[in-house]
Amino acid sequence: MVTDGKVSDIAEARKMNFQAGTVLAIDRGYIDYGWLHQLTQQGVFFVTRMKADIKYKVVGPRKVPANGPIRSDEDIIIHSWKYGVELRLRRIVKWDEERKEELVFLTNHLHFAASTVAAVYKDRWQIEIFFKQLKQLLRVKTFVGTSANALKIQIWTALTAMLILKYLQWRGQFGWSLSNLVALLRYQLFAYRDLYQWLDNPFQPPPAVEEMAAQLVLAF
Repeated sequence: MVTDGKVSDIAEARKMNFQAGTVLAIDRGYIDYGWLHQLTQQGVFFVTRMKADIKYKVVGPRKVPANGPIRSDEDIIIHSWKYGVELRLRRIVKWDEERKEELVFLTNHLHFAASTVAAVYKDRWQIEIFFKQLKQLLRVKTFVGTSANALKIQIWTALTAMLILKYLQWRGQFGWSLSNLVALLRYQLFAYRDLYQWLDNPFQPPPAVEEMAAQLVLAF
């Protein structure tokens, strides 16, 4: 969705329609009780991080595997006086060993395993990583135009470039990280060499280029 910068994300989310059974992985900026209640009524599921100041009532605990990263799994109720709705949700607490902290998730999916709910939200981070790669590696930090068409052209160009780079990363046998591939590939743009051979063995010098018989000689 391309909108004016003053338009909030949740305002655009309210306009979208999702098929029943869809699972949305959303961040805390989308926590709007009226919208979440509407999704639940439509049979659409969501997984998000729980805000620390949310007030809730525990209905009952669920069993969690012993000695695992899931610390707790509870059925809770959240009352929204503003919208006049009652949300029956799950509150799941997982210990993140890498960050050394507890992550608290909120979902209306009552049948997924707690570990599956945590995995759904973890996959959402791939979107954040993708945006970071677009901004840092392909320099999509500022826009060359201000019209909607100019923005779309620049974004689609960056997405096409990212797709090609991802393919080259998968194709090469060197074990590239995407950042190293982008950095070193820039230095090869004016080198006459086989691209796929370079992907597998990037530190070999390019082959000598034979002079063309019909090449003109520059005269100064």
